[in-house]
Amino acid sequence: MPTPQPWFPDTHPCWLPAARGRHLAAARVEVDGGGPAGATVLDEVASLRAELGLGEPAADAPRWLFTTAGAPDGLRPGGFAVHHDGADRVVRAPDGAGLLHGFYRALVVPDVLDGTVEDPAVDLRMLDSWDNMTADGVMGSVERGYAGDSVLFRDGRVVEDLTRVRGFLRLMASVGLNAWALNNVNVHDAERGLVDEHLPDVARVADLARSFGVRVWLSVDFSSPISLGGLDVADPLDERVAAFWRETADRLYRAVPDLGGFLVKADSEGRPGPHAYGRDHADGANVLARALAPHSGTVLWRCFVYDHRQDWRDRSTDRARAAHDHFVPLDGRFDDNVVLQVKNGPMDFQVREPVSPLLGALRETTTAVEFQVTQEYTGQQQHVCYLAPQWSEVLRFDFGEGTSEPRTVADCARGGVVAVSNVGDSWCWTGHPLAQANLFAFGRLAWDPRLDPDALLGEWSRATFGDDEELLAGVHDVVAGSWRTYEDLTAPLGVGWMVSPHHHYGPDVEGYEYTAWGTYHFADRDGVGVDRTVATGTGYAGQYPPAHAARYEDLATCPEELLLFFHHVGYGHRLSTGETLVQRIYDTHFAGVEDVRRRAARWEEVADRVDERTAQEVRTRLAEQVRSAQEWCDRITTYFHRASGAPDAHGRRIF
Repeated sequence: MPTPQPWFPDTHPCWLPAARGRHLAAARVEVDGGGPAGATVLDEVASLRAELGLGEPAADAPRWLFTTAGAPDGLRPGGFAVHHDGADRVVRAPDGAGLLHGFYRALVVPDVLDGTVEDPAVDLRMLDSWDNMTADGVMGSVERGYAGDSVLFRDGRVVEDLTRVRGFLRLMASVGLNAWALNNVNVHDAERGLVDEHLPDVARVADLARSFGVRVWLSVDFSSPISLGGLDVADPLDERVAAFWRETADRLYRAVPDLGGFLVKADSEGRPGPHAYGRDHADGANVLARALAPHSGTVLWRCFVYDHRQDWRDRSTDRARAAHDHFVPLDGRFDDNVVLQVKNGPMDFQVREPVSPLLGALRETTTAVEFQVTQEYTGQQQHVCYLAPQWSEVLRFDFGEGTSEPRTVADCARGGVVAVSNVGDSWCWTGHPLAQANLFAFGRLAWDPRLDPDALLGEWSRATFGDDEELLAGVHDVVAGSWRTYEDLTAPLGVGWMVSPHHHYGPDVEGYEYTAWGTYHFADRDGVGVDRTVATGTGYAGQYPPAHAARYEDLATCPEELLLFFHHVGYGHRLSTGETLVQRIYDTHFAGVEDVRRRAARWEEVADRVDERTAQEVRTRLAEQVRSAQEWCDRITTYFHRASGAPDAHGRRIF
């Protein structure tokens, strides 16, 4: 089959192929209101017509009217409603972003129904790009990125040609995302200049983003008063420091009037922060918040704060406890325009870990939940790992279980839903063509956490690959369930972290076991797992509300997928299936290899139904996933066989 023609040269169209929008290109499209984002609707229609070779529609062609007049009461910014008037369609929204979201929804789902009302669950739906302005560091131009170089930065500055940036913004807007942090949370020397010498370029990007209903944010370095302001301190209670941040905010908003605000990582993994001055995180966040407040800006303050110089001999220190221990005592002390950004789990985006208890514990402070679309610990976009089922489980987790007050994570995270981006300048945007499903599904779940991940997979694959039912069935078989398969191969019952240090790709069972990072599994001759109970362990289980705390505390009731996260368990312990713990480890790893082989074989059955480049890109990555799966299986089963001395009940080869 021919290679699909993208709307942007030399790039894959993802879920927005022009052919999908023929019904829009053939219609009379009118836009009433909506400012720059409303105007983008007309630009997109013109691009569709050009790519499809269509001229202006006939005078009697069906009409699509996109209007900000008469929008239903109560719609959030960005929401929209669709009404059919005979052959005509009317999309009403309170703003231009809503008109654009309605346009893209009609493109992705051409048979959008009369009476459809789509209203986002939260106002902030955000991607954090971990992009660096220079690529001379260990991490390159995108930290933890697996899809090529940054689309935004090159050679120490913002790219002159914003064509690829525009394509990225289209992808964001098409799934309802409305905020973008431009640079890495680990702010290096070059990126500090985004608030001064490179500010004109930030303004250029913000102008373009505005036309897609997206506000830009900047990650800032807490020590900027020293590095940029010439001060000798960055103490948040020093008036000179406060004045520096006020002057910086004033300058930024003169250039970018709708700047979202600041994203901050402080006192974390060596980043500077308020602790250096004997201050706490409320002090640190509030000095920035007060500088932004006159401009209606917001501080997103990351709660990824822990001791990364831990003594592995000390079992009383528990990295999982850290965020809760740091921030719960400060609840209610943060200014109203501070949002605490909390990772979905207490550790670091592992393939399986419990929901962070901090998300349910903060009652007086606005919170946002943070996910990771880029596959740092889940195959790095060399592997198929569809993460939407994990995110859905987190968003639906109910802190109010056992009470009369249901409080899901989606309910608690009223400050927004955020994720680390997986996009780079690769041909298909995400390195692995099938990793596009994660970006698509994240945006849709941020918009509506109630959506079904499997249905989202079907929606993405149909928009991307067309209506070939045999191909769609094959894509579903390759992608669906891949998160659980990856879990089977890498993280026995929630223990996690058995990865190669630093680059985090591939197995290394004891790679982190004796390090300062606090990521231990404590495997010995008797068993494996971390005792996080209140009775005999670190007490982490007690950070949850009573019903969850009791479940996690008791070995008999702890969910088996988290058993080794909360308990140190003997190899002979019988699980609910009757098999021993060590036998479960053997079985899941051998089964995981077979499942990956099955997925690779399934792709071969349908690969001739896609263009050759996509077919080969997926084929190559699945071959690597098969190799890696076997390596995971061999190392994990051998390690636990040697530790336990227990034979495999099925007599399979263990080294």
